Amino acid sequence: MAGSPVKIGLLIPLQKNLLVDYSVSNIPIFQGGNVIGRNNLAISDKRVSRKHVSLHTTVDGSAEIVVEGPNPVIVKSGDQRKKLSTQDKALIVHGDIIELIPGNYLFKYVTVGSEHASSSKTDSSFLRKEKRHSVEESSAVKRNRHILEDEALERTLLDNDNLEQDDVVAITPGHSQLKPPEVLASCGNTEASRHFSVPKDRLSLIFRLMRVQGIPAWANSCSVAIRDVIQGNVLVAVLSNYMVDIDWLMSGCPDLRKIPHVLVIHGESGATVDHLKKNRPANWILHKPPLPISYGTHHSKAMLLVYPQGVRVVVHTANLIYVDWNNKTQGLWMQDFPWKDQQNLNKGSSFENDLVDYLNALKWPEFNVHLPVVGNVNINPSFFKNFDYSSSKGTNLKNWGHMKLRGVLEECIFDKEFCKSPLVYQFSSLGSLDERWLAELAVSMSSGILNDGSPLGSGKPLIIWPTVEDVRCSLEGYAAGNAIPSPQQNVEKDFLKKYWARWKANHVGRCRAMPHIKSYTRYNGQNLAWFLLTSANLSKAAWGALQKNNSQLMIRSYELGVLFLPSTIQDRSSEFSCTENQILNQGERKSFRNTDVCKTKLVTLCWKGNNGIDSSSEVIRLPVPYQLPPQPYTSEDIPWSWNRQYFKKDVYGQVWPRHVQLYTNEDA
Repeated sequence: MAGSPVKIGLLIPLQKNLLVDYSVSNIPIFQGGNVIGRNNLAISDKRVSRKHVSLHTTVDGSAEIVVEGPNPVIVKSGDQRKKLSTQDKALIVHGDIIELIPGNYLFKYVTVGSEHASSSKTDSSFLRKEKRHSVEESSAVKRNRHILEDEALERTLLDNDNLEQDDVVAITPGHSQLKPPEVLASCGNTEASRHFSVPKDRLSLIFRLMRVQGIPAWANSCSVAIRDVIQGNVLVAVLSNYMVDIDWLMSGCPDLRKIPHVLVIHGESGATVDHLKKNRPANWILHKPPLPISYGTHHSKAMLLVYPQGVRVVVHTANLIYVDWNNKTQGLWMQDFPWKDQQNLNKGSSFENDLVDYLNALKWPEFNVHLPVVGNVNINPSFFKNFDYSSSKGTNLKNWGHMKLRGVLEECIFDKEFCKSPLVYQFSSLGSLDERWLAELAVSMSSGILNDGSPLGSGKPLIIWPTVEDVRCSLEGYAAGNAIPSPQQNVEKDFLKKYWARWKANHVGRCRAMPHIKSYTRYNGQNLAWFLLTSANLSKAAWGALQKNNSQLMIRSYELGVLFLPSTIQDRSSEFSCTENQILNQGERKSFRNTDVCKTKLVTLCWKGNNGIDSSSEVIRLPVPYQLPPQPYTSEDIPWSWNRQYFKKDVYGQVWPRHVQLYTNEDA
């Protein structure tokens, strides 16, 4: 993009105590003339003109401020405060503070380091390559996508701001870290993930958040990137997803090129499928599962990686596109399982049954491969019965809609504290709902029994959903809203108003990383009865709807998730791994040194209890990325809907709607 403006710096909004004001967006400053005024504020104040000040910058970062409005402006440089009246001018440098109205609307000017100019060019180049939605896309396809997930957005152009060590924001990793100003009463620790770490032998008990570019380094602790997942000597890979950007996938995860056999199960259509077929390596097989019911899609997001030592099962929430693995709040669970011993080949488990049942429904074309461990085998759903899932430790693959979840929870015994405790629904696409179906879903979500055998009782749900301001001020600006594809007619139903709750993620540093993760939970304070990480959005298509006097469940889409439950586990001193040789011995697990049995207790990162509750219990901290209890909307909050017009400019000076590019290759 030869004609793209050169970004010189940012104006960072500050509170009067000089901490960052997150209710107001950063203002990008480009080389040449810049106008700052009323439209850059979170609230409308007529004392601030629409063209309040102009800022004229050069490539070296020097800037001249000119007061254009009738009211005075204060420039604070070091210990000196200078008052500027209409048409007054002053030079400002990195670190100076501008008060648009004396004592009000403070912004700190920060310049971009010269070393980051080249990365800005790279970002622009990448944006140019990404694919946008086709304007010729039929209305039928659009209806299908907004019912389910039309997930797309551009890569963020977030630049490094070289802030000083005592500054309170960090835009890109590797420099000063963000210290959010407000303390959440419900959490008590706005950087709960800073000290979050999990021993390797306990990673399968939790899910992890995916790495996000442009957030503080502490917020990416214990997070994962795609290269952390697809690694080692993979013999066969089954990649199940909705959207697949093959160009990014091959560059973002070069190890895929080394895998002898790759099966891609996808939900793509049209030109993207043609591009996949044309550009796939010869050893890749593409398969789109049958969709017998209209407006359904293959929406599951999972991986099965076969190694000489065993299989890695991965369930996650990201499409196989760049922005999903770099710019969004996402979740991922994975665990490695060894081959079964010969004497246990016919021994199964509920985890195995759920997995194989789901794979059978996909009806992929089986193919024959030669594996060094077992010789020639057909890769079909039954092949995955060859692995020992007995160590799945209380997590269950979820399929067949909310009735499956109901059935699992009905068999679970929960502590008394969860009697009639609240529920949370969090997702990135809202279907066309009615109160009757929400009540049906709540019955399933509220299932379970207490120690005395009585029902756990109905829980009141809240829906965590980004507001318009959340999207406008996000890392990607309005472009993030394209991956929250719910139309106004679905979002603005009157009965939904009592359910709305804010997306608050200070404790994991992801307030501005819009959620693409889908999760459902039941909680009391920071204690969790259960937690579901899933591909399923809140829609009848994803969860199913009871029909024919509750005798059948109609589901349109393929979905997959992992349910975390409190359980009784055998404490083990090591964890089986397909990639760490020190834990392996010719593909077999070492014997465990410790066979103690303990009960697990699920909590959030903000839980402040005693880790050693008693000698027979173990606390499992899950990185729930949103504040509990959720904060209900105020009267000023407006839920995001993607087909409305928004004229208040976002952090990149853009309005909505606009085209959002999607894949690496423009012609895909």
